[in-house]
Amino acid sequence: MRRIPASFVKAFPVKIRIVQQLTAAAAGLVLLATAACGSPAATTSDTTSAAPEAAGFPLTMEHTMGSTSIETVPKRVVALDPSYIDAALLLEADLVGYVQYRQDPNAPFAPYLGDVADATKDSVNVGTLAEPNLEKILELQPDLIVSAKVRHEALYSQLSKIAPAIFSVSTGPTWKENVVFLGEALGKKAKAEELVKAYEDRAAKVGAEILAKKPDATYSLIRFTGGDTARLYSSNSFIGEIMADMNIPRPKDQPDSEKEIFVPLSAEQILQGDAGLVMVSAFIPAGAEGDKARAQQEAFQSNPLWERLQGEVINVDDATFLASVSIQGAHAVITDLAKHYGVDPQLP
Repeated sequence: MRRIPASFVKAFPVKIRIVQQLTAAAAGLVLLATAACGSPAATTSDTTSAAPEAAGFPLTMEHTMGSTSIETVPKRVVALDPSYIDAALLLEADLVGYVQYRQDPNAPFAPYLGDVADATKDSVNVGTLAEPNLEKILELQPDLIVSAKVRHEALYSQLSKIAPAIFSVSTGPTWKENVVFLGEALGKKAKAEELVKAYEDRAAKVGAEILAKKPDATYSLIRFTGGDTARLYSSNSFIGEIMADMNIPRPKDQPDSEKEIFVPLSAEQILQGDAGLVMVSAFIPAGAEGDKARAQQEAFQSNPLWERLQGEVINVDDATFLASVSIQGAHAVITDLAKHYGVDPQLP
C-alpha cells in the first residue's frame, strides 16, 4: 500500500488525514477478512493465475526526465495529456484520472473513441491540461502518472512524489512511439506494438485501395486558428504521418517542414496549399478565440485566390484530424478518407 509523502501531508493536512484514516480503515478490513477466512494473502493458485505482464515487474523505465521504478503492474493510472488518455483506454488500463481537454464537461471523451462509458465510469477529472490539480491527483492514490515534458516539465518533481511518473519528450510527433512507451509501463508492450502494427497495416491497405482508384492522389490540410496566417500541415504532423502510412503523397513542390508541424500561409500564398484533396479544418472553441478562427476562415475563403484551387476541397473534423494524436483518432481519419474515396475501409 502506498504511503502518502510527508511533503504532501504538510501541503494538504486536513485532506491527507482523511485519506490516511480511510486507507487505515480499509487495511483493517482486509486483515479481518483474511483472519476470518484463515487464508494467507496470496496462495499458489493466485500466483499462477497472475497476468503474464506481472512477470516484468519491478520495472525500471528510462524516460526524458530520468529513471523511474515501477514496483508492480500499475492498476490506477492518471493521464495528463489527451494522447495518453486515448492510449490508456486503448490498452485497457484503469484510467482513474484525466485532464479536461474538451470544452463540453458533459462529454469529456472524444466521439472517435466510441462508447467508453463503462471504461471511464469511475474516472475523475483532475483539472485542465494547462493546470492539473495536484491535490486531486494525490487523493486518487495512483500508481502511475503519465505525461510529456512539453506539457508538464515544471510539475514533474511534484508529480513523482505522488506516484511513479513517466514522461515522453512530446506527444504529437511521437504518438505511435508513446503508445508503446505507456504499454511498457503497464506491462503490455507486446500488445501495444501489435495495436500500432494493426493500425499501420490498415493504413497501408486503405491507402492502396485509394491509389488503385486514383493513382495521382495527393493531399494537403489547411487549418484556421484565428491568426494572420493559415496553417499548412507538414509531413511532420499527425495528419502527415497518417498520410505517409497510407502512402498518399503531398504535391511535389508544396512547402514543407521537417521540424515544425505546419508551414504558415498568408492569404496571398493560399495556392501553395493546393492538392488533389484539400482538407480544411478550423479550431473554433467557444468565445473570442473561436470567433477569430471563423472570421479568418471566412476572409481566406472569400479571397479570389481561394476559387483558383484546383483540388477537391472538403471540410474535416478538427478534433479528429488535428487534435486526436492517437491510434483511435488515426483509425477515424482512415475511415473518413475511405468513405470519401468510396473504397473498402478495411475495418478491423
